[in-house]
Amino acid sequence: MVPWYNINLNIKELSIVIFGDDFAFPEGDAATNRVHTYAKGFIENGIKVHVICFANVYNADTVGTVNGIDYYHPFGQRERSKFLTIRTWHKFTKYFKTFKLLLRIHKSDSVMAINSWTQSLTCQSYIYFLTKVIRTKLVSEHSEHPLRKYQGSSLRTMRGEIKSYLGSILCDGILCISQFLIDFYADRGIKRHKLFLVPSTVDTDRFKIKAKPPLPYNYILYCGTLTILKDGVDILINSFAILSKKYPDIYLVLLGKANTLESEKLLKGLARDLNISDRVVFTGQISRDEVPSYLMNAKILALARPSSIVAEAGFPSKLTEYLSTGIPVVVTAVGEIPVYLRDGYNAYLCEPDNADTFAEKLLHVLFNYSDALEVARNGQKLTETTFNYRFQAKRIEEFIKTL
Repeated sequence: MVPWYNINLNIKELSIVIFGDDFAFPEGDAATNRVHTYAKGFIENGIKVHVICFANVYNADTVGTVNGIDYYHPFGQRERSKFLTIRTWHKFTKYFKTFKLLLRIHKSDSVMAINSWTQSLTCQSYIYFLTKVIRTKLVSEHSEHPLRKYQGSSLRTMRGEIKSYLGSILCDGILCISQFLIDFYADRGIKRHKLFLVPSTVDTDRFKIKAKPPLPYNYILYCGTLTILKDGVDILINSFAILSKKYPDIYLVLLGKANTLESEKLLKGLARDLNISDRVVFTGQISRDEVPSYLMNAKILALARPSSIVAEAGFPSKLTEYLSTGIPVVVTAVGEIPVYLRDGYNAYLCEPDNADTFAEKLLHVLFNYSDALEVARNGQKLTETTFNYRFQAKRIEEFIKTL
């Protein structure tokens, strides 16, 4: 037996810090949902989690705890000042607030790694500095194509390449959502032992509920940011216009807000031009807790994602949420979606950029709905294994230990 005077009473609790300006928390979009799944998985695997939202977001809560996850907003402002100098000062002081916060966390916990979520080289450099101060590892999250915002000219692309490379070499490890991204970075000189594939993750517990129908009619549902270039919501509306003539009792529900006011006007105008405005429901943004009831009560969950540089490298987190419900899913075969899903076995896949074929697949599901439910159950099994948050969090933990 170890003598009492040799027992270390100052053993620190293991923790991981999720840090970045690329997500909001606890409410937000796809990145927020992925942060939630990582954090919940780490906690259930015995690791404490601190989420530092570094974005310049104005809100009432600067600190809080949700589902056992401690989160912080170092920017810490509730209202936007009308004075430029004060706004600049607030942005500047958040760096010092964050430094003090991280030192406090480091004093109480043994920080395994900082998991960075940012597209800013400035922010990534700051996180790199912090990891050196507290002597921990920097593991970066890469869920989208790093050159997607640097298209149009060779000069812009070169700038994106340089920025991507500089950000990558600061990392001890990189979590990639797709094999495409692993190959992308490896081809540019990043050592493969630093690259780790973490597919889309989902918290299946959110969708193990019997939720009261939120709407008094049958509907096909899209959930996410209402984008045209990324998720092809315009293609979905055109597909629904074809379907609506044969199924007059079904609605299309678009759950979320548009990424721009221009996109919102365009999508609503498209529904109006197709004479289906009364059948297309724009819900706007709702809380994260309300989302499961909408998904669980849909007839079909749809994603008409077009072919693009975004689709090529990413994997939509909404798709894994769709699959976890056991509701039939219709999605386009872009990027790595066909790597995990097979048409007619665990989802319904069709070619991208074609409203007619997407409408045909929706009609097929409605006409063969009992078979479609069996297909949906096969898709649901993937979320209990490959896409399960707890399983993937454990893999990330083991990867960090190897760095």
